Amino acid sequence: MLDATTRSGGTATASPRAAATELAVAVPPPSLGARCTRVLLSPWSRLTLLVVLLASAAGAVLLFQPQRMLANGWPPQLGGAAAAMVFAAAYGLCTVAFVPRPLLNLGAGALFGSQLGTGTALVGTVLGAGVAFGLGRLLGQDALRPLLRGRLLKAADGQLSRHGFRSMMAARLFPGVPFWAANYCAAVSRMGWVPFVLATALGSVPNTAAYAVAGARASAPTSPAFLIAMACIAVPALAAAVVAWRKRHQLRGR
Repeated sequence: MLDATTRSGGTATASPRAAATELAVAVPPPSLGARCTRVLLSPWSRLTLLVVLLASAAGAVLLFQPQRMLANGWPPQLGGAAAAMVFAAAYGLCTVAFVPRPLLNLGAGALFGSQLGTGTALVGTVLGAGVAFGLGRLLGQDALRPLLRGRLLKAADGQLSRHGFRSMMAARLFPGVPFWAANYCAAVSRMGWVPFVLATALGSVPNTAAYAVAGARASAPTSPAFLIAMACIAVPALAAAVVAWRKRHQLRGR
């Protein structure tokens, strides 16, 4: 029979049962704080936080009505580069809160003119897309990816994941897919940050410039610049409608 100390050398040796008991005592159960942290950082908790943030942002937009700037003008105490920076930041936050980009682009052109308005709107576009992509990737991806079970959802996810730059360029160049929807769909997919931001910056140039020029020349609707801008808006919209119609017939034929 083994004692706590061997008779030969006097070295303490514990029995297997005693060692297991000591190991069980040495590893305490998770504390209440650790369990709460695990729950708060779970995918569904993060998705709930995302929904709350987006609902709050949309409510703030409805309450403050940023579209009043088109009628009331920009605050007189802001001008030049400072006004452009503030507008770009507000533009980005408004796109996260589901404000339509055409309205914001028209406002940028009306407030800052064609060139500065286009640049300001592009900065706001990239900023808003980056914020939406980051929120969707951090707070929504883990919870939403297991729900991609339908054929169309899997096809869209595969297209964005494998051909991210090309797919996002098409979404930005041709209207039809809402800006916020493209942002959050890309965030749920496995598209990388660099292809997303680069495709957004390049693909948004034509449409943004056309709306900014239209906003800047809205007081002269018969001017060549205004008519060309409206044509640049209408032609991609018509092309997108034709492509969507053809894809609709192909899906029906399958």
